[in-house]
Amino acid sequence: MKGKLAIGIDLGGTNVKGVLIREDGELLQSLQMPMQDRLLEGAEPTDHWKKVVRQILADLEEGREVKAIGLSAPGLPDKNNGKIVTMPGRLLGLEGLHWGDYLQKERVTVLNDALSALMAECSFGVGKGMGNVIMLTLGTGVGGGIMIDGEVYQGYGQRAGHLGHMVIDSTLDPGITGTPGSLENAIGNATLEKRSQGKFASTRDLVEAYGKGELEASRIWLESVRKLAVGISSLCNVISPELVILGGGISMAGDALFKPLAEFMKTYEWRPGGLGTAIKKAELNEFAGAIGAAAFAFRKN
Repeated sequence: MKGKLAIGIDLGGTNVKGVLIREDGELLQSLQMPMQDRLLEGAEPTDHWKKVVRQILADLEEGREVKAIGLSAPGLPDKNNGKIVTMPGRLLGLEGLHWGDYLQKERVTVLNDALSALMAECSFGVGKGMGNVIMLTLGTGVGGGIMIDGEVYQGYGQRAGHLGHMVIDSTLDPGITGTPGSLENAIGNATLEKRSQGKFASTRDLVEAYGKGELEASRIWLESVRKLAVGISSLCNVISPELVILGGGISMAGDALFKPLAEFMKTYEWRPGGLGTAIKKAELNEFAGAIGAAAFAFRKN
């Protein structure tokens, strides 16, 4: 088998996903296991998911010489990308766990999950070959990532990339970080029921009603997309990316999202000399976090 190999593992909300890839991006193997797998019955609630990670690593590594191992996880890693130092309320036991020590492996890196998705797209997906890229993941909340000159930008304290917490309307209620009127609150699925005054429980239902031409659904959806355009335009003014990538469940709305978004961008984006920023849907699948973790590990080793 030609080419160096890396393993990427993604800690999701309900599943742990793993991939084995070559340095050119060829996906050789992928697998996933639920956080509470039947093979791990009896494990303590605080550590069963760690054992799942260990099992996936063993399955992917068996009989192979692996150059690097990367993990994609929620939360903020330390400056050396060896462990998650801040992730309150989820995955008990994650904070402070040094993955190289736990797995008894060298060359283990840890990257925030949204940045891992960006890394995947810029290494092997729609952003391949581009050095300055922004990614927004639109789902229950809004995540994001920034790439500058070919490197994911993590910033001071590794806090960079929380693009969903940028302010869109400072007169509205604060979100989970205390930021008022955030982009996350404007389009994230978690706030839809409140934004629609109980009319819609999911963005899928809202977009379906919008597609049927329902007036109230159109008003709610288009206002959300308008605010997304405002947010993207602001980011373009600050960072000037070559490309904005949209991922997450809401990006699956297709033309219902991208067509009105393009029209709003004509209004809000500053386009000196007629130069606008491309906005494209993410290409990679549900294993993007694991793929990005492996790509990041390649770069760090």
